[in-house]
Amino acid sequence: MLDAARDCVLAVGVRRTTLTDIARRAGVSRMTLYRRWPDVRTIVGDLMTREWTALATAAQPPDDGRPTRERLVEGLVAGVRAFRDHPLLRKIVEVDPELLLPYVLDRRGASQEAFLAILEAAVRAGHADGSVRPDHPVRQARAVLLVIQSFALSVPTMTEPADPGLSPDAFDAELRHTLERTLAP
Repeated sequence: MLDAARDCVLAVGVRRTTLTDIARRAGVSRMTLYRRWPDVRTIVGDLMTREWTALATAAQPPDDGRPTRERLVEGLVAGVRAFRDHPLLRKIVEVDPELLLPYVLDRRGASQEAFLAILEAAVRAGHADGSVRPDHPVRQARAVLLVIQSFALSVPTMTEPADPGLSPDAFDAELRHTLERTLAP
């Protein structure tokens, strides 16, 4: 059902997607959908959580013996790039950007809570191996999330195609530098 919701949103955006469209595409009745989700926004919220937590998990490099900070920064930069290029995010930003506002201005969503859990665990591991500056781990994780959210959502507004110094790659390098400086002991 989430795959069907994804297909519908990618085709027409969130506002133009109906539960009927999702049910039809999933091959289930509307009542089957209504038993799990009261409306399209709720199913889209679950879809965003599924898609974006999978991205965050996939972007984290394995523990290969390198210091935690090095692996964390590498994973965050790769994750931000993947998130920024994700088709679902691109469609929402292009067609239904107001859907993201509550998660930027009012409250944390399930994806953000999952990101914070990953970040806090990595920060604590960095404290343990000495590669991350010792401080309040929850605050550090939240500060890092604030930084990466801005790079994930706003970099397209800051790039200039004619200037290589203002390319997405240049901003990814700047994000790497910012994270290194923020987390370094």
